[in-house]
Amino acid sequence: MRPDIHPENYRLVAFKDMSNNDIFISKSTVETKETIDYEGVKYPLVKLEISRTSHPYYTGKSKLVDTAGRIDKFKNKYSKFKK
Repeated sequence: MRPDIHPENYRLVAFKDMSNNDIFISKSTVETKETIDYEGVKYPLVKLEISRTSHPYYTGKSKLVDTAGRIDKFKNKYSKFKK
């Protein structure tokens, strides 16, 4: 391999999915300010909102949040009973 082509800060980093608290370790150059002690080793920490363990495409579970649509359907359905 050619010398001096890789970044200096390429290291193991802990990625934490905040929706299900799953942690996985991977190499990255991402800059972080937080650290975490995972299995007795201190890693830089990156917090994720969604990852492969919580994404609906990979888990097969869909999370549909349609509160505005539900309210409109309810109002349309029961508008005939309005006094």
